Amino acid sequence: MSERVTWTIEGGVADVRLNRPDKMNALDPAMIDGLLSAIDTLGQTAGLRAVVLSGEGRAFCAGLDMTSMANVGSGVDIAARTHGLANSYQQVAWGWRTLAVPVIAAVHGVAFGGGLQIASGADIRIAAPDTRLSVMELKWGIVPDMAGFVLWRGTVRDDVLRELTYTARAFDAAEAHMFGFVTRLADDPHAEALALAHAIAARNPDAIRAAKRLANHEGDAAAILMAESVEQAALLRTPNQIEAVMANLQKRSPQFRD
Repeated sequence: MSERVTWTIEGGVADVRLNRPDKMNALDPAMIDGLLSAIDTLGQTAGLRAVVLSGEGRAFCAGLDMTSMANVGSGVDIAARTHGLANSYQQVAWGWRTLAVPVIAAVHGVAFGGGLQIASGADIRIAAPDTRLSVMELKWGIVPDMAGFVLWRGTVRDDVLRELTYTARAFDAAEAHMFGFVTRLADDPHAEALALAHAIAARNPDAIRAAKRLANHEGDAAAILMAESVEQAALLRTPNQIEAVMANLQKRSPQFRD
């Protein structure tokens, strides 16, 4: 665990926090490393059921700290795939999507540029009503390159995404919800995200992971239909699936095994 990214785990739910509140959790090299380490560690954590991702202080993440990152790109081969399909900068957002368990982002203050892309890596995004967001990269003469275009596909309408990318304008949480960047709004997004994460953690973990694999599946209708059948066949009559049925019939809390 780094100073820049901290987490605790309770009841199978990891509460992960970007921890640079004096800079509105802006992304510097240490924050990038901390996020990569968190994703890697949580991906290997036994008993993990869900993740809540948030920012300490006044904001979720203000995007790149341009002063700290000014010289980082020099000599870096961003075309190199260092994390499967992604490079290191993409992995800090894409990694949450590829984590085996659901990730819920609790967004407040601002989510600009890279911060918005990191939040977009979550399965679900809950935002405070006064949150401000922006696809900000064109302000700096660059394009979103932290997996944003992959993560926004299917949730944000194409022409809306083009407008927001081309203009780099800020928009509020109500617009973000309408556009598809945000799942829903809540006065206390962190509390809402934790409650949702614990509700997810009470479900059959095998089925939750299978559902996320299906949600992440890329392919045509035939491939997705077959994937549904394969995942379902692997779940039926397994101990956790039987336990889910028995717990519901007996009106008790389920006791799942990892």
